[in-house]
Amino acid sequence: MSSSLITKKALADSLKELMRDIPLNKITVKNIVDKCGLNRQTFYYHFQDIFNLVEWIYQTEAVESIAQYRSYSTWTDGFYKIFLYIENNRAFCLNTLNSLSRSHLDMYLYAVTNDLLMGVINEISCHMQVKEEYKKFIANFYTLAFNGLVIQWMMNGMKENPKLIIEKLSELIEGNFIKALRRYEDKSC
Repeated sequence: MSSSLITKKALADSLKELMRDIPLNKITVKNIVDKCGLNRQTFYYHFQDIFNLVEWIYQTEAVESIAQYRSYSTWTDGFYKIFLYIENNRAFCLNTLNSLSRSHLDMYLYAVTNDLLMGVINEISCHMQVKEEYKKFIANFYTLAFNGLVIQWMMNGMKENPKLIIEKLSELIEGNFIKALRRYEDKSC
């Protein structure tokens, strides 16, 4: 692991530890660097601000971990991994959700979910003539629906078992990607 990555990880761990007890909007760069024994200059060498660090955490810890689940047969596993990441990083994710930087959580969820769904849609439509704009529209629709489910689950205390949510979602969506793509295939001609 490079020294730059080690430093970024130390800053990320410090922020996540602080977020267990302190709202994100009350945490300063000084708090973060003091926690891990670095200086402010080092922080700003790697990140523009705390929100950039939050974004980096979501990108490196979560987004990259589900890249392998972008197929029709594995998309539910990818969604489940998202739930697990949130459960395993409960304080960090809830603090982000309840802070001024909720947009970072929204951006993370959108990026992860949309990427996963575009992989599924591209796989299903590989032998179809569907315009890219229609594929993106379908992915966007389901991305927003899934993100709404995740945010509601978080706001309700993350009590419902994620596997049950995924099962319900799978039953609801089963076959709908193909139906939608076929409808748009007709419009593409």
